Amino acid sequence: MIPFLLIIFLLALGIQLFYIIFVLAKINKYPNLEEEPPAKLPAVSIIVCSWNELSNLQELIPLLNSQNYPTFEVIIVDDRSHDGTYDYLLTESHCFEKVRFLRIEHPPEHLSPKKYALTLGIKSAKYEVILLTDADCRPQSALWIQGMAQLLNAQKDIVLGFSPYFSSKGFLNKLIRYETFLTALQYFSFALYGMPYMGVGRNLMYRKSLFFNNRGFAKHTNILGGDDDLFMNEVANVHNTAVCLEPETFMYSIPKETWQDWYRQKTRHISVSKYYKKENKIALGLLASSQILFWLSLIALIPFVFFDLLKYWIIGLFLLRLIVHWVVLASANKLLDRTISTISIPCWDFLITGYYLWMGLNNIVPKRRKMRWK
Repeated sequence: MIPFLLIIFLLALGIQLFYIIFVLAKINKYPNLEEEPPAKLPAVSIIVCSWNELSNLQELIPLLNSQNYPTFEVIIVDDRSHDGTYDYLLTESHCFEKVRFLRIEHPPEHLSPKKYALTLGIKSAKYEVILLTDADCRPQSALWIQGMAQLLNAQKDIVLGFSPYFSSKGFLNKLIRYETFLTALQYFSFALYGMPYMGVGRNLMYRKSLFFNNRGFAKHTNILGGDDDLFMNEVANVHNTAVCLEPETFMYSIPKETWQDWYRQKTRHISVSKYYKKENKIALGLLASSQILFWLSLIALIPFVFFDLLKYWIIGLFLLRLIVHWVVLASANKLLDRTISTISIPCWDFLITGYYLWMGLNNIVPKRRKMRWK
């Protein structure tokens, strides 16, 4: 039993150290060497799709309208809202010179409401560069558009931005912020490593031509989610994708406040990962499974080696992985606006293993999901 567990432990440890040192640590070398930003910044169309988001739009629209950028527009796509959003847009949108809106009354049944709303917004956009966010998001500064747009050039068609969650009291909020930080760390680092696999629609920029040249969401119209990550998984590559980690471009978002809402959100997000490219699924699967096996084999080995000198080697290897992981994530946390508590990283590293197990098993069981916004 001990040799088997030890092999599993060492194998998982080796995979973990490879990912931590050679992939996740890539983010800490930002800013990477990029070409000079374009002399003339491109005109940008910001698209916000909403469903019953009146209070959020009342806060967000003035912030978007006042962005410090030469040429841009803000398109609000209202999907059948019944909370007063339509009346607000009718009576107040003219007060904001950059803002216009579209109203959806009858979305098609074959396409998720969010994907249909996005498609209409992109078709309606005046400008070639599309910048996406959600109604419950708030830009960190008036330089959000500028910071994202300056990374576009002749080679780059996509800019991945960061969208952390606001901090509040409670364990759920801490879990949401850590999981969001970890997800961002992974997709940013993989992109810098040369394997971009996803983006987050709360802060995402790409060219309109890229969307239509790839037939938009045509390859995954039957999938509930994926309006951001599946599309990015399809079109992003090492050559056309840039990463933006400038603090003024961060787009903060309002997190879920109940376990049920968060669970629904995460199951929707994770359910689309099965449609990623094969190489992405293998890479992400190895990362998650090696962490699970590392902790499980460590726990299983403890009773067998408690009175053996082997325990000192195991403790040493455990501490090696703990310290390397802690240092890399702590450095990344500074870069990402200190969105989590640095001292809590080892604790969350253990707890997130249970999350991986739970969500992985949940994703295996097929479920029929009704198409809905959130």
